Amino acid sequence: MFGIGAGEFIVILIVGLIVFGPGKLPEVGRALGKALREFRKAQAALSATLNDIDEPAKKPEPKPVQPTQSVTADDIIHLAKERPIVKESSDEKILNGNPGDVPAVDERASLAGARGSSDGTDKQS
Repeated sequence: MFGIGAGEFIVILIVGLIVFGPGKLPEVGRALGKALREFRKAQAALSATLNDIDEPAKKPEPKPVQPTQSVTADDIIHLAKERPIVKESSDEKILNGNPGDVPAVDERASLAGARGSSDGTDKQS
């Protein structure tokens, strides 16, 4: 138990019996047991607190960075020759007869048709 042999334990019990008497010995034993439990709880709480302080805060490990592919000016020129970028503006689409490709034109046309003509006169059937 606490490095106490059987003979030493019997001697301690006999001394306790003489000092406290047979009536109070169970009460003293209970009180001693409660005191030891409380002491162990306090000791565990203190050691847990000290361990939390001693351990540094764990930081999430950074994700490994993927190596990037180097792009040279020659690569860009080669790609530009393969796929030229031709972008037609909204005005050019309307002039070329493709107003359906311009969402704003479709929306305006549908609104104008729903409200009437643009000269202020409403068409009524």
